[in-house]
Amino acid sequence: MIIDIKAPTPGESITEVQVANWLVQNGDYVAKDVEIAEIDSDKATLTVNAEVAGVVTILVEAGETVSIGTVIAQIDSDAKAPEGIAASVTEKRPEALPQTIELEIKHVSVPAPVDSDLKITPLARKIMEEKHLTGREVLEQLGHTRITKQDVLDASTGKASALPAFQPAAVENSREVERKKMSTLRIKLAQRLVSVKNETAMLTTFNEVNMSQIMSLKKQYNDKFKEQFGVGIGFMSFFTKAITIALAKFPQVNAMIDGDELIFHKYADVGIAVSAPKGLVVPVIRNAESLSLSQIELRIKELAGKARENKITLEEMTGGTFTITNGGVFGSMMSTPILNPPQSAILGMHNIIERPIAVNGQVVIAPMMYVALSYDHRVIDGRESVSFLVMVKDLLENPAKMLFEGSEPVKVLLGI
Repeated sequence: MIIDIKAPTPGESITEVQVANWLVQNGDYVAKDVEIAEIDSDKATLTVNAEVAGVVTILVEAGETVSIGTVIAQIDSDAKAPEGIAASVTEKRPEALPQTIELEIKHVSVPAPVDSDLKITPLARKIMEEKHLTGREVLEQLGHTRITKQDVLDASTGKASALPAFQPAAVENSREVERKKMSTLRIKLAQRLVSVKNETAMLTTFNEVNMSQIMSLKKQYNDKFKEQFGVGIGFMSFFTKAITIALAKFPQVNAMIDGDELIFHKYADVGIAVSAPKGLVVPVIRNAESLSLSQIELRIKELAGKARENKITLEEMTGGTFTITNGGVFGSMMSTPILNPPQSAILGMHNIIERPIAVNGQVVIAPMMYVALSYDHRVIDGRESVSFLVMVKDLLENPAKMLFEGSEPVKVLLGI
């Protein structure tokens, strides 16, 4: 029986998708539920699974854009599995994979590409992460640059050990160029970034934060925090909490334009920019103002993990009212983050650098971070933007104030 595999829909407003990559070859025999293709849209990346076991016939080339519902491949379910493929493997679903897979890695003293150069299916990457394996280690055993679930299974049974080691081609004085079609997500991102520059009155205000208090809290309580909640204390949760308090004090920063009206949000849905394999995505923490630090950390961990595995859904990336982006993880000292429309403001975090500052008339060395708030001047005036950022700075430098919604603890005690 011939089963049609159709292009899925990532969301109601999307009519076209791009077949980004085939994870199998034309004529391959695949097991049921095995990932066979990656589909790109202007919102998210999806994987397409085999509905039945059988032989795949690919009808659409990688890189082509097709309408939702187009038949992109067919599977002949009557075809028999080739000899040498165990029934237990071909019928096993991804979630039933063994949790412990031991790989005997051969150490080969030749240079190999870094992980970012490899094409690793999400399921294979998940297994590698569970076993603390790098792409380079697996590559040295497999000898090719696209790593699938079957490769990991072969490696676990020793089948891959006989394959030749990867031998990089020697290229000298190369002037070759490579043309690669932009993904649908990248095209949409480019269009949105240009529209932001053309359609908003974007300005950026800067400040600096002394991170001594937060770093001291992390050092003192991180082990106990991790033991109790299963996740470590991160900087992002402190920033998120401080921002939700400041947004309540300065609602203009949490507003957006809709035609000739301003929409003021009485809640804080905070987007966290994450660098994913297919590009930048912004999963949203709903009602962040009502969450504790541990709940924020757990939600960030969950959403960031989904984004990096290309498992993030369209619903999890829409509806944010404010965004945080952290260029510091890549070493950025200062930048001007660009707005995430239709939001009116975005906060940029940067790397922490120890440098001399003046404290009570004395020069001391402190871990300092530059922060930047980009905002739409059509919605937010300079007074609100600067005051908002100053309040965020004050909360981060005095974390105890977060318990009292930005007020001094002593003043709350005295009722003044």
